[in-house]
Amino acid sequence: MDVEHARWEELTAAEDRALAMLDAIEREGLIAPGRSEIEVNRAIAELAERDFGITRNWHKRIVRAGANTICVFSDNPADRAIEGDDIVYLDLGPVFEEWEADVGRSYAVGDDPARHALVASLPEVFEQVRAHALADPDITGAALYDFAVLASEERGYIFGGFIAGHIVGEFPHAHLPDTRDSQRIAPANAGRLSDPDGLGRKRFWIIEVHLLAPDRSYGGFYERLLRHV
Repeated sequence: MDVEHARWEELTAAEDRALAMLDAIEREGLIAPGRSEIEVNRAIAELAERDFGITRNWHKRIVRAGANTICVFSDNPADRAIEGDDIVYLDLGPVFEEWEADVGRSYAVGDDPARHALVASLPEVFEQVRAHALADPDITGAALYDFAVLASEERGYIFGGFIAGHIVGEFPHAHLPDTRDSQRIAPANAGRLSDPDGLGRKRFWIIEVHLLAPDRSYGGFYERLLRHV
């Protein structure tokens, strides 16, 4: 097994464990009306350490509900309680041994059909973006961002993110000798996703889909590795 394949195996194994953690969060019923974002965040931290041995996260844990779901990663909105008809999204960055995972998932709480439709659209837009990226080995970060925006708008939603993904790897990938723009799927990245990182190694990418309702009153978030299958 070559070095790059071994790195990929470690990253996919980390993501698989992170997805199992999301499943455990659902089984525990941690997302429920009446609970605050902070309360859910703390409960996730306890579950992650108890059941998955997670003591480090490469980025802050995010739990956002209702109107806060329109916020991007860098925002720090006031704590909000989950209401009876809400979308709640999670954005988690656990570190497994020395490998980063980054997963996002959204939940429609209640029976509102518009919110359920947005949540159902998230993985579908992700699949469109993933397929588009894989179809063109020369695609740039800027071009893939533009495609994510277009795919969202074609479904009647607003793309809510300033980026549509970023690199992931050994912890901490942020210390690589790369420019910040080159690490993102965003308008300022004119480089190809297939270009090597600052150490000459293959880059591995996360795709993020952040959809907003047409009136920007709520949104949803979905995030996974850019895998071939």
